[in-house]
Amino acid sequence: MATVLICRRFPRLSRVTTFSTTAKHKAEGKSSKSKQIKEENPETANSGTESAATIQLLNPLGYRVLYNPSAYTKSRAASQQHTARNRGQALDGTFTSPSTMQVQLSFSATQALPPVRNAKSAPLPKQSIPVHLSTAQTKEELEKGKTELHNSKEDPREFQKGRPEYRSLSYDKSEPVETLTLEEGDWILQSVALCKDHQSPGTITDSFCKLSRLPAEQHEAILSEPRFNMLCHSAVRNIGLFGTSDLINVLKACVRLAVPPTHSLLNACENEFCRRVWDMNLDQLLLVADCWRCLERSVPSYLSILFSYANMHWKDLTLPQFVQLLYIIGEGRRAPVDLTQKVESTILKYMDSFTLEEVGAVCLGLFKSLSGISDHVMRKIADRVSLQMEHMSTYALVNVLKMLRYTRMDHLPLLKELGKVIPARIPAINIQGIMHISLSCSALHYFDEGILSAVAMCLPSKVTYCRSKDAAKFLWSFGCLDYEPPNEKEFYSSLIEQMHRKLHEFRKFPEHLLTGLLGLAFVKRFPEELIDFAFRDEFVQKTRSSKYELKKDLFTLSKSVEIECPGYQGSLLPPQICKEITEMVLNFAEQEIYVRPEIVEATSLLESVLGGPEYVKNHMILPHTRSSDLEIHLATDGRPIPFNLQDAVAHTKLKDIGVSLTDDLMTQLIKGKVNRQSPMEVEDDARAPSQGEARTPCAEGRAACSSGVFITDNGLPVEPKSGHYLEPSRSLGLVHQPRRVKLAVQVSNRNHYCYCSKRLLGLHCLKRRQLRQLGYVVVELPFWEWFPLLKRTRLEKLSYLHYKVFDPALRIRGA
Repeated sequence: MATVLICRRFPRLSRVTTFSTTAKHKAEGKSSKSKQIKEENPETANSGTESAATIQLLNPLGYRVLYNPSAYTKSRAASQQHTARNRGQALDGTFTSPSTMQVQLSFSATQALPPVRNAKSAPLPKQSIPVHLSTAQTKEELEKGKTELHNSKEDPREFQKGRPEYRSLSYDKSEPVETLTLEEGDWILQSVALCKDHQSPGTITDSFCKLSRLPAEQHEAILSEPRFNMLCHSAVRNIGLFGTSDLINVLKACVRLAVPPTHSLLNACENEFCRRVWDMNLDQLLLVADCWRCLERSVPSYLSILFSYANMHWKDLTLPQFVQLLYIIGEGRRAPVDLTQKVESTILKYMDSFTLEEVGAVCLGLFKSLSGISDHVMRKIADRVSLQMEHMSTYALVNVLKMLRYTRMDHLPLLKELGKVIPARIPAINIQGIMHISLSCSALHYFDEGILSAVAMCLPSKVTYCRSKDAAKFLWSFGCLDYEPPNEKEFYSSLIEQMHRKLHEFRKFPEHLLTGLLGLAFVKRFPEELIDFAFRDEFVQKTRSSKYELKKDLFTLSKSVEIECPGYQGSLLPPQICKEITEMVLNFAEQEIYVRPEIVEATSLLESVLGGPEYVKNHMILPHTRSSDLEIHLATDGRPIPFNLQDAVAHTKLKDIGVSLTDDLMTQLIKGKVNRQSPMEVEDDARAPSQGEARTPCAEGRAACSSGVFITDNGLPVEPKSGHYLEPSRSLGLVHQPRRVKLAVQVSNRNHYCYCSKRLLGLHCLKRRQLRQLGYVVVELPFWEWFPLLKRTRLEKLSYLHYKVFDPALRIRGA
C-alpha cells in the first residue's frame, strides 16, 4: 500500500490543488507476489509564471500502476448467434484477461468543473481531490475496471480463435501446459551448471521448455539466475546445430518466460532464423513472426525476408495464412509495396469466406501499416459488414471503422446500420473504443444524434480512463459535428477537467492539446488556463518539433481567441509567427482556393452585377479559417460601394482601353500635356456622362433592375457591362463615406457540411460566427443551389446572384 501526493499548479492560478492517491494492486492467478515498479513522474515545470505539475512519492515501495490502453467489450451472445453463418466455426466472444497485476485508478472530484464559455474557464476545485481505491470497493466497480483494461498484444489476436488452423501459425498463450515444480526447476538448473559445455541441442531445448513451465511468478527470478544465463550461452554457442523445430520451441519458451526483447539469445535466434528462411515453410515463418510480436521485438530484416518469401508463394496462401500475414504486416507497421495489388485481389477472393472477426483483423492490419486500398475493395468490405453488423464484435467493427476513416469511404448503408446497432452497446464499450466510434463519425462528417447522445451520456462516468489523446478526440469529434448533447454541462466540464489532469502528457504530444482546444473553440468554449499554456513559448517550440504540421492550428486558435475573447489576458502567438502563417495560408489560397471554378464564376458574375472588380473582392477575410470569401459593400439604400482599389487598378492596367489617335492627342504626346484631362478620362467621359449613372446598377431615372438584367430607357433588356467603370481613384476618393453593409459571400461546398445533410460543420460555424461578430452579414451561395446553376444560362446565374446580394433583409440585418 502506498500513498501518492500529487501537487498540481495550473496556469494563472496561484493556489495549489492537492490530489491524494492510494493504489491497491492484486495479482491474478495462483500467486499474489507483487513486483516493484516506479511511476513515471510528469515533467516538472519551472516555478513562477510557468505551470507546475509535480508528483511526490511517499513510501513508493510496492506501488505499481499497470497501464493497458484501449479495450472493447465483445458481445458473446452475438458471436454465438452467428456461429452457423460463419461456416460452422465458433468464435469465442470473450477476451483473454491479462495475467498481469492490475490496478484501477478512479478520480472523484468534490466539485465538478462547469462548462467553459467565452474567455475564461471556470476555476479549478479548491478542495483536495481524493484519488483512491477503497478497500471496500464493490464488485461492480471492479468489473467496470476490468472492462476498461485491454491487452494490446492479445486483443488483436482474437480472430485466431475462430479456426483451428491458426494453432500452427501463431503462438497460443492459452495452450495448457503442465506446471513444473520449483524443485524440478532447480534440478534442471543444477544440471545446466554441471554440464554447461557438454549439452546437446536437444537437451538445451528440453531445458528451456521445462523451465518455461514454472509458475509465472517465478519467471523474473529465473531470468536473473546465473545458471539460466549459462543455458542461454550454451544455446548461442550451438545455435547453428539446432533443428528448425527445436529452435522454434526455444523461441516459444522465451515467449512464456517473457525474455526481454533485447536479450542476447534473441539476437542470435533472429540471425539464425533470417539465415534459414528459405529452408522453412510458410507456417513456420508465420509462427516465428508471431513469436517476435509476442516478445515485442522489432525484426525488420526478418519481416523483409518473410514478405519476399510470401510474394514468391502468394498463390499457395490459404485463407488463415493470408489473414495471419496481414496481422503480422499490421503489427510490424510496415507494408511491402509490391504486395498491395496481390492483397486486394486476395481480399476479394476470400471475402465471402472470412469470418467477421477476420474481416476486422484484415482492416486492422491494413490500418496499422497505413496500406491504402481501392474504393472498390473497401466498398466490398463495407457491404459485407453492413449486412451482418449485429453479429460482429465491437472490437472487429471498430477496426473496420478505422479503415473506413482512413480511406474516407462514404458508405451510407454501413453508417445507417451503425446508428441502429452501436448506441445500445456504448455503455459496455471501453473508452478508447467509444473514442474511435465518435472519431469515425466526425472524420466521415457523419452526424447521428443517437450515437453521439449515447457517447455523451456514458462518457462522464468513464472520463478518468481517458488518455490525453482520447479526451482531445472526443472534444474534436463533438466540436467538428457542432453537437452539444443534452448533458452538455457535465460532458464538457468532465473532459476539460481531464485535460487539466493530463497536462503533463501534452508536453510529449502537443498535437492532442491543440486538437481538443480547437474542438472546444468550434462550440464557443475557451478554457483560459489551457489556452494560456498552449501559447507559451515552451509549448510553441514543442509544436515545431512535432511530426504533425501544427502552425495552422495554433494560428486558428490564436485568432479565434482574439476575436471572441476580448477580455483574455493570457499568452498569444507572437505577431511575427502570425504574419508568417498568414502568408503561408494566403499563398496556398491563391494556388488552390481562389482558382476553384465555382468561386471564379461567382466572382466574375458578381463583378458584372455590381459594375466592376472594385465592387467585389475574392479573398480571405479571416485567413485563420482557411476558406475564401467574396466581400461586397452596400450602402444602406442598396447601392454598391466601390472599395477594392487594388484589384480595380490591376484590372485597368491589363484592360485594352482602345483610345483613338486624334489630332489633339497627337499634339499632347508631341508637345506635352495642354489639357489636364487624361485620355482615359476623355474616353470615360465619352462612355459615361455621369458617375452616378455609370456606377449605380439600379439608379432611378436611368435603369431598373429585374432578375439581374438591366432595363434601359427604351425597355430593352441588356446585361451589365463588367468592363465599364470609372477610374478607381475618383470613385474611392470620396470625402464622406456612406454608411455601409459589409457582405461576406460564402461559396460553400459539400465539405462544409455533414454528410448527406445541411448541417454546417464546426469550423464553418466558427467562421460565420466570427464574421458576424466583426460586423459582416454572411450571405451563402449553398452548393445545392449554386452548383446546379453553373450548368444553366448566364442570365439565370445573374438573376440568382442579384437576388442574393440585393435582398432588402440583408440591409436590415446589417443596420
